[in-house]
Amino acid sequence: MRRAPALKTKTYILLFLLVVLGSAGNTILDKGMKENGSVDLSTLSTLSAGLLHTFASGTIWLGVICMLLFMVCHMLVLSWADYSFVMPFSAIAYALVPLLGYLWLGEVVPRTRWLGIALIVFGVCLISRTPPSTTQPTADGGAAAGPV
Repeated sequence: MRRAPALKTKTYILLFLLVVLGSAGNTILDKGMKENGSVDLSTLSTLSAGLLHTFASGTIWLGVICMLLFMVCHMLVLSWADYSFVMPFSAIAYALVPLLGYLWLGEVVPRTRWLGIALIVFGVCLISRTPPSTTQPTADGGAAAGPV
């Protein structure tokens, strides 16, 4: 059972990266799309010009790269931690995104939303007190039910 502390540390590092990369990626994509303006769908030529302008944006590509790295972290952490642990824990991003929107994009976040964010953070604190994995790996690489 020596792997348990290393697995827990690895899980929390990847969860941290998952939350940061996902939140930053979404915020950067939002910033890039707002800089570009809306894409006109009325004709094929305006649509293609809008898409060309969008895909030429360095800000949007930075957001896409962050989101791709988020997806890699997400897949890795799901390979050894329970879905019922990872998904609620990753909800901390719901707190980080409005904070980034407020600090970086100048968005107004109402008090009721901050209250909801506080409840999410409280829930994540409760979830973090449970083990990341409640299944044991089998010889074939799958998972067998039972506490770790």
